[in-house]
Amino acid sequence: MDRRKFIQSSALSALAIQPSLKSLQNMTYQDSEVNILNPLDRVPVSMIIDDSTALVNLAYYGIPQFGEVFPKKYLQDWRKLPREIPDAFVMEFIEWCDAHGVKGKYSMVPYPACTGWLHRFIPGWSKQELKQSLDLVRNEVTRNWDIHPEMISHTRVIDIKTGLPFPQATPDYMENWEWSQNKSADELGEYLAYALNVLKEAGYTCEGVTTPGGFGSKNMSNLASANMEAVDEVYGSGVSHFFRNVIVDKEQSVAPEVMKYKNIQSDNPSCSVHIIGCTADWFGGWDGLTPGDTERFITKDLQSGRMIEVIDSGEPALMVCHWPGIYYNGDKLGFNIFKTVVDRLDQKYGNSIIWMKLSEIAQYWAAKEFVSFEQSERGLIINAPFGVNDFTFSLKKRFRHPVLLNGNNTTSLTELSSTENIKNNSFLRNKKQTTVCMDLPNGRSELVDNQ
Repeated sequence: MDRRKFIQSSALSALAIQPSLKSLQNMTYQDSEVNILNPLDRVPVSMIIDDSTALVNLAYYGIPQFGEVFPKKYLQDWRKLPREIPDAFVMEFIEWCDAHGVKGKYSMVPYPACTGWLHRFIPGWSKQELKQSLDLVRNEVTRNWDIHPEMISHTRVIDIKTGLPFPQATPDYMENWEWSQNKSADELGEYLAYALNVLKEAGYTCEGVTTPGGFGSKNMSNLASANMEAVDEVYGSGVSHFFRNVIVDKEQSVAPEVMKYKNIQSDNPSCSVHIIGCTADWFGGWDGLTPGDTERFITKDLQSGRMIEVIDSGEPALMVCHWPGIYYNGDKLGFNIFKTVVDRLDQKYGNSIIWMKLSEIAQYWAAKEFVSFEQSERGLIINAPFGVNDFTFSLKKRFRHPVLLNGNNTTSLTELSSTENIKNNSFLRNKKQTTVCMDLPNGRSELVDNQ
């Protein structure tokens, strides 16, 4: 499987998923009495950028390597492409996104197409140029975007004992294809940790990874475990995530999946969340040669398109693009399509959607998966291995003046009118239920009525 060919994901994503901790718990508060909502009762949206890195246009350097493996398949005239995607464009893109509240994920391929190492040097650019590019991403991009390695090179598999590409130009030694499909969780974990350590040395913090092409598509269970162990080892993140699949079939769910977990009932829980994209590469092809199509995301009349299908379902709507297609050889065709899509989403949905980074979505879904509730004499006991901001839920109990107790901390929630949008540390109530939004602490807390 190759994500660039618009994957319509199958049951692979369900392989070897562990049972939810909720099924193992003996809760006294019925699930039917608590309904966990989206954060701030809005639908999360995000932008996933693949094939980005410092300076290097991955299409220019990657296509000839793919063509060596499949000479009849990769016939693009890659020499027409620019070898560099300049920092000036990165800044232009990020400034526009910041002004419009856009958040997402931005890859930094550690050894892009085997040209050079981000934490050392890349031939063809000076060390100062590389430093400036790394600083730009670190200082500007990371405010609203997660940074992911997209494995090590995105082309040839690297021998992590030597740091050199394996000499065989075959599918079995390319990251996009077969090498990852039969590796153990430990082997994959070592490979992911190698990529993460390069980015860590380059000054980045990562809570997740992106798979290049079909990496791990037939090995999802081991990939999920490898992601959890590698991110935990290098950065100590409790909730890790990985972007692997894209689903464009409206009959299938695109909700994030908690695929692996450990130590949930300890003080040091971990889990691995599979993040799923909902659109294909419709901004402009990964090769920088295929025009995109705005209407496939959301039509001019705001009545149809893939984003409307997903947002109206209430599941996170995560768009997918490739950086060479956004730049589109300097014509910025993909960027202009993206601007139109964002403007149309704002016209259609306004405050009913919320832009989030992938790490924020993963954290919310981990909290949602493992939180449990118990009745208490005063109200509701909440047990949460993973805390999260803007945790929103409704329950079949009317609180007059809810207060959140967590250790020595007390947080009073503000009542809103029925016409207001829910916001953090607030609640809405009607005759049948109370809707609450709060920062959920990890561990044990209690929601009580301070009458």
